[in-house]
Amino acid sequence: MKRNIVIATITAVALIGGGTATAIAVSGDDEAPAKKTVSVSNDDNDRDDVNDTDTDSDDTAREKAADKAEDKAEDRAARDTDQDAEDKAENAAEAKAGQVTAADAIRTALDHKSGTAVSADLDDEGTNLVWDVDVLTGGGKWFSVQVDPGTGKVLGSQADRDDDGDDAAETAQIKAALKGSSVTAAEAAEAGAAKGTVTSVDLDEEGADQAWEVDTTAADGTGSDWRVNLDSGKLTADRSND
Repeated sequence: MKRNIVIATITAVALIGGGTATAIAVSGDDEAPAKKTVSVSNDDNDRDDVNDTDTDSDDTAREKAADKAEDKAEDRAARDTDQDAEDKAENAAEAKAGQVTAADAIRTALDHKSGTAVSADLDDEGTNLVWDVDVLTGGGKWFSVQVDPGTGKVLGSQADRDDDGDDAAETAQIKAALKGSSVTAAEAAEAGAAKGTVTSVDLDEEGADQAWEVDTTAADGTGSDWRVNLDSGKLTADRSND
């Protein structure tokens, strides 16, 4: 009886730790102790589970690193490398003065004049900066709405004259580009804001790859050019000048 208890105990230990155990069975009589060797092999599933978890973590880390590297590459591709120190200083001052974002200026302009915003630019008007938002009404008329970049108030609006006689063709092209698209000018501006202060949003309706063109300015005045897909809203570097 004692012999069986000892063997069972050592076998249990071997099952927990794995490997080989030697049990000495002792009987109640004068017989010599009997040795019994028990070999136990543990299943490695638990360790495999740990390794799988480590592998998943490594894969996630690699994916994050790859995404970060891709973002940096996009940033470099979008950067305007032709700017000198004076241009950067001017750009930085303009961006700082534009307390009202491009997206907010567009929404304000549309509240004032109903239609579709096709462009928004932070422009010099004499000695002052204004947001100049071009709005195409449902009736096919063009209006330019000026919004104060400091207060967000509408400064004025006026109908655009067709001086060169090509408004009809341009309007048709713009309507065709925007037909069925799901991303507005304001949403394109919001997408670009992740890369800096948006100073311009404009529709590129002429290229094969139609998109919103977005200009941003970093804190140091460095400008970057981006494209926002009309359907997905995906932001990519504008490589048209590469």
